[in-house]
Amino acid sequence: MNSLNPSLSQDLQDLVGLSLTPKQRSAFDWYTRELQGWNQKFNLTAITDAKQIEVKHFLDSLSSLLIPELRPPARLIDIGTGAGFPGLPLKIVFPGFDLTLLESVRKKVEFCRHIVDGLSLSGVEVIHARAEDVGHEQGRRGTYDWVLARAVAPLPTLVEYVLPLLKLGGRAVLQKGDRAPSEVQASSRALKILGGEIEELLVVELPRVPETRHLVILRKCVETPENYPRRAGLPGKRPLA
Repeated sequence: MNSLNPSLSQDLQDLVGLSLTPKQRSAFDWYTRELQGWNQKFNLTAITDAKQIEVKHFLDSLSSLLIPELRPPARLIDIGTGAGFPGLPLKIVFPGFDLTLLESVRKKVEFCRHIVDGLSLSGVEVIHARAEDVGHEQGRRGTYDWVLARAVAPLPTLVEYVLPLLKLGGRAVLQKGDRAPSEVQASSRALKILGGEIEELLVVELPRVPETRHLVILRKCVETPENYPRRAGLPGKRPLA
């Protein structure tokens, strides 16, 4: 079968210096077809063209690998994963990750479980919940090496979802658009309250995509106070900015 994504391997090689195996290329092809098929029934993504899925979903997700330390073994949680981004592309490339996908919309949860089952991905848990609630759960709060988030919320809100889940010294990769520098400035109060600091802000240039992308790398340096995150919906309505 001809690959639907013949340039993904080369783009990934150019971006982060990694190559895909034939099995991984096949997995991404199947993922593309399933996303297109499910999207005819459910509104999972506005990006439906195979070439656009390749770059704006898969390659964008894998740009997190520009962080050299983001490698297995590590315990990751992807909050607001949607149709599985960035967590599932990372899992396809590095099966050794211990991955949790967190999503509050049931149809997206069902799609992620379908992809996990269809690709026989072990070490993946898909949970239907909100980050504000999961951030208080024993066995999850303060236990993750890395938190991933892609296009979830403005940074002053997002850090309240992220920091309670990280273990002390753990880090987050937050994928943002061209407003990332101003969002970083706006998040200083929230970071101080919640025990985090911005470690790095990386610019990402994706091929054939004119918009500038950023990776905001965040480190947890102090334990988050027990009363955070606040109840569901409050971080979005009243960000700590």
